[in-house]
Parts: sequence; C-alpha cells; structure tokens
Amino acid sequence: MKLRQIVLKIHSRCDLACDHCYMYEHADQSWRSRPAFMSEATVEKVARKLADYAKEQRLPSVSVILHGGEPLLVSPARMRDICSELTRAVEPVTELDLRIHTNGIRLDRQYLDVFAEFGVSVSVSLDGDRAANDRHRRDRKGRSSFNRVLRALDLLRGPEYRHLYGGLLCTVDVTNDPVMVHDTLVSLDPPRIDYLLPHSTWDNPPPRPAGSPTEYAQWLLRVFERWDAQGRVVPVRTFESVLSTLRGGPSLTEAMGLAPSDLAVIETDGSFEQADSLKTAYPGAPATGCHIATNSFEQFARHPGVLARQSGLDGLSATCRNCAVVESCGGGLYAHRYSTSNGFVNPSVFCSDLRALVDGIAERITDRALSPAVLSTDELRFCEGESIRHLLSRSMNRHSGKAAWDEIRRALLRLDGDPETADHVDDVLVHPYLFTALRELPRHAPAGPAPLAAAATAVAVRARVDLELTWEQPTTELHLPTLGTLSLPEPGRTTATVRAGRLRVRARTGEQCSMNDPTLWRALRTVTPADRTVLLLDDADPFRDCYPAPVAPPLDAAALDAFTERLLAALRLMDERVPEWRTRPNAPLLTTVTPLRAGAGLRLGTHGLGALGMAVDLGPDEFVRELPRTGHRARFLSLIATTDLHVPGTPAGRLFDMADLALADAVFFTDDTPRRRAALERADQALTRLTDRPEGELTDSGAEFARQLRSEWADLD
Repeated sequence: MKLRQIVLKIHSRCDLACDHCYMYEHADQSWRSRPAFMSEATVEKVARKLADYAKEQRLPSVSVILHGGEPLLVSPARMRDICSELTRAVEPVTELDLRIHTNGIRLDRQYLDVFAEFGVSVSVSLDGDRAANDRHRRDRKGRSSFNRVLRALDLLRGPEYRHLYGGLLCTVDVTNDPVMVHDTLVSLDPPRIDYLLPHSTWDNPPPRPAGSPTEYAQWLLRVFERWDAQGRVVPVRTFESVLSTLRGGPSLTEAMGLAPSDLAVIETDGSFEQADSLKTAYPGAPATGCHIATNSFEQFARHPGVLARQSGLDGLSATCRNCAVVESCGGGLYAHRYSTSNGFVNPSVFCSDLRALVDGIAERITDRALSPAVLSTDELRFCEGESIRHLLSRSMNRHSGKAAWDEIRRALLRLDGDPETADHVDDVLVHPYLFTALRELPRHAPAGPAPLAAAATAVAVRARVDLELTWEQPTTELHLPTLGTLSLPEPGRTTATVRAGRLRVRARTGEQCSMNDPTLWRALRTVTPADRTVLLLDDADPFRDCYPAPVAPPLDAAALDAFTERLLAALRLMDERVPEWRTRPNAPLLTTVTPLRAGAGLRLGTHGLGALGMAVDLGPDEFVRELPRTGHRARFLSLIATTDLHVPGTPAGRLFDMADLALADAVFFTDDTPRRRAALERADQALTRLTDRPEGELTDSGAEFARQLRSEWADLD
C-alpha cells in the first residue's frame, strides 16, 4: 500500500492540558526527549524525500497534515516557511493537499492568511458544548478553552476564510449529553464532524460510568438518530463509513473497516513513526527506527509495523475474522486492540460497542416494506432515478451557502420545474456515470461542484434553453454527460453560457471556446439497433472508469467505427438467436455502452441498470453468450443499490449474492450440463440457507425476491 498521508509534527508541546490526550497522558512519553519544534533542515529533508517518493510511486496526490502537540505554537512566519517549502518541493511532482489539526486557541488572521495563501484546510478540536468541552479541554491554569475556540471558529467560518474550514474533531465522553454535543457542533456549521473514541487498550480500558459494555455505542446511536432526523446535512465520518461498508462500499476511516493504513508520522526530530494513536499502547509502540536523514519513505513503508496495519482481514484476531460485522468494524482502531499478554492480536477494547453500533445503524436504516422495484423493471428504474435525486439533494444540502453550489441548485430546480425541460433533466440524471460521480464526490473534494455544473449545462443544451453558470473547473476537459466533451484553454474559474442550444465557455483569462468549433468539441456517438432504442457510446465521461476492468481511452474515428459495428453485429446476432431476450425479466435495459480495453469481455460497473462495459475486441458470439448472465447480475446489483432486501451487514446479503450469481451461471452454461447442474446446486444451497435465516433478517422485499429466485431455479432445474 502506498503512503498517501503524512503527519508532520512541527511542534511537540501544547498550550492546553487535556487529560485525555494520548501524547502527554498515555504510555509513550517520547515527547519529553524530542525538540520542541521541527528544524528548517528537517522540513527541507521531508519535503525533498516526499517529492521523490511521490514521483517514484506516481502518486496523483499526497496529504500533509501539520500536527503537534499544538502546531500553532509555531509562529505565523515559520508556518509560512514550512508551507512554502512543502509546496515548492512537492507541487511540481503531484497535487499537495495541506491540512492542519489545531485546538484553535491561537488561530487568528495572521495564521489564516498563511493558510489562505497555501490552501491549508483547518480542522479544530472541540468536544461539544461548554460543559462537555471543559470537562477535559482546559489550559494549564485550569481555565476554559471554549470561548477562545469559538472566537477562532467565528473567524474561520466567516466568508473570508470559510473555504479553509476542514471540520471539527470531537472526543467522545459518555457522561456528556450526546444530543447537546452534536447540536453544538452542528451549530458551528462544520463541513465535517469526526467523533473519536477515547484512546484505550485492554490494559487501560475506557471509563464506563454505567458499567455497560455498550455505553459508547448507545451514546453514538443517539447522535446518529439526531443526525439522521436532521437530514444528515453535516457529514459525520464514522456514520458515513458504517453506512458505506454496510452497503458494500469502502471504509472511510482508519478507526473502522478493513482499509489498509497509508499513513506516516514524522516527529519533530525527524524520526519516522507509525500512527500517533499507538502511543496509548506502551512506551515506544509507534517507533520504527527510521529517520528522515537516513531513510526514505519507501523504506519506512516496508517496516513490519506498517505492513501489519495493511494486512486486512488476515491481520485480525480469530474472533474478528469470524464476526458478522467485520467488514464494517474492521477490528476497530489498531491501537485499541493492544494487551500486554497478546499484543495487537485481539478484538478492539470497544468490541461490544462497535458491534452494537454497526447493528444499531443497520436496524435503523432498514426499510422493511415491500418495494415495487422488486416487482417491476419500470419501478426499478424509477427507484434508481429517485436514488440519484436523493444523492443529488444531499450533495446540494451539504454545500448550501456556497455560491457556485447554490447557483447550480437554482438552475436544476428551474429546469426540473419546467414541463418543457423536465424530461431532459430526467435523461441526464439517470445517465449511469452521473450516479457514479455523485457517489464519488465526497471522496474527491477537488472536483467540487464541477460534475453537477456540467450536468445542468447538458440539460440546458439538450433542452435549448438559456443558462449561465460559473464554477471552478478542475481540468481542461469539460464533459457534458450524454453529449460530449469541450476542450478548455485552462482549468480554473469557468463561465458556461447556453443560448439556443449552443454552448460557449469563458475561461478565467477571458479566452472563449465553443461547441461550434470542431477542433474543440467532440460529440458522443449514438447508435440505433433494430428495436429502435437509442444507445449512447460513452468513451469520454471522466467517471466511466468504474468497471472491474480498465476502460479504453477515447477512441479515434476509425476505432469508434469498428466498435460500433461490433456492437451492432452482436445485437443483431442476439436478436437472431434469442428473439425474446429484450422482454425477459432479467434483460439488460441498455442505454449506455462504454469501450473497455481488449480482453476485458463484457462487464458491469458500479452503476445501475443501463450501462455496459464492452471490450473493443469482443466478438458477437461471446457477446451473445455473456449478455444473459450480465443482465441477470445487472438487475440484482440495481436492486441492492435501491432496495433493502435484508438488514444491511447480515449474512443474508452474501446468500442473495451467491444465489443470484449461481442462477446467472446456470443461464450462461446452457450447453454444459455438468457445470449448469453445479450452478443450480449452488443456487439451491444458498436459497435454502436464506430460508433458515432468523426471522426479521429479510425484509418483505427480500422475501419476495427470494421467492422469485426460487421460482427461477425451478424453471431452470
């Protein structure tokens, strides 16, 4: 696993005396022997070697988190020198994402002006309302830090510096009122909230005032209920990670999930260390023996301790490996697993809390009613559209108050509310790669609102209505979903103007370009098979790379002609051999076909019904063999993306997947009796096990879908 996050300890002392701090109050006390601040020479070595590593590993970006102690104990002038040196060395090689974590006590305009110059994202620690925060976060004279932090946050979230606001970090104390804590944090309008469990081990377990093994889960579940009732307007990393993994997505935090660690810590003396949280385990726990003066980032990345945090499921205890929620929990934070007797090969000391939290969230988000999507393909497509609109609304709500986002929201609402243009809104919104873009937006902050601005512009062009939008365009390729790509003179501030269905774009420098210029505009091709449906050949959408095989680069005219003929020939052969294929329940309702690299076959991506990835060298016979199986899987994947078949995270999900995949194989192996029989046996076993699951694990939709699968099995048997 490549390193992508570097924590740079630019100062090792602090101006608060938080009694829950892992650095000063826990087992490892190595800060005492380290210099108070990082020297210029050390910063220069870090910057140079990080640039070398990013170049060697071809990293698209790297994050550097300025940390402490309290990093604002470094003067504004010195802070500027550090940011300047990192930028000078790293920016020519890759994108540099600079961040800082601070207690906020010293945050003022001088620091914020430096951060604005270098685009440093600022996250602030605050444990909630005054009573909650002052329980632990006082200065060395015992004075409250609350008002000083609020003054800093008032400055940070003002219009001049709002774009630097990274979020709030809150350490959980179960004696605090969870709703009061959450409401206080939300009132400060953060872009994100992180709730952190107090660092603990089996040797030094967390306080449990009520004596309950799930006190922390119950506290967090009350926050979850409040967050959910408020419309999830502010992202909360822990909750979003659980929601993601419950639905089969990636973990979004090191504290939960099986994602490998990609982090290095560099102390003020230049020592490479593992994650800071290990300081809670035992003296020297984070140490590696590596130093920036003598070792490279690549050498650090090969340290056994680093590799141990990248081993996924294999690195967990047997208890964790056999747990039903391991994909969501991931064994918890690595440091929280420690015990003197067994090292890190234990469940988390918060094991019961993590299980209760995952199960509690799963139960709270499950819709048990029968969904019409299970009964009708048209209803399934409608539900897909509603899911996309829900994602779009959530993205817009989270960025409410930001000029570009609000402008796009107003444009889409106007277009959607006009009967003359509403159909065009639907057509663009259901484009499969817009769904992918909406899912990816939270993890790709540099894209900002650009994909949504492009979507609104595409609607205006299609509907031939007037529109003008301005946004920050991250690349020189402006792709309008369903239409094509316009080459821009430069990235940056972009104004798109649509008049009578024609697009003109003005760049920051004033230079303009237009769809009328064939050297700059590349339209997507459409084809019309025998059934008169229109298929879009999309080889340019920036979010099309969502298949389990690499997509082909945009095709030249000759290659696109050849691909088009291959596709049409394959569809003609499909109509000849299986005339009724379009009316079957599991027929793929194709709207978009994307060329994949040679040898990739026929693939589905992380989108719903309608899109298909097809290798540029795929022959018609192989297409005909693969399409029924692919269509079968497409319906299932769309159902699980839009409908609750079971309580998320339970074994029923894997059994549904096994049964559907086996039945898809049985459809595929029509001329191979032994393999077909084996597939039907696998389907029968999975469906039998589904019927044995505990009452309540399947929803009404799941029970109906299981009945449909059993009926299909009987027809094929």
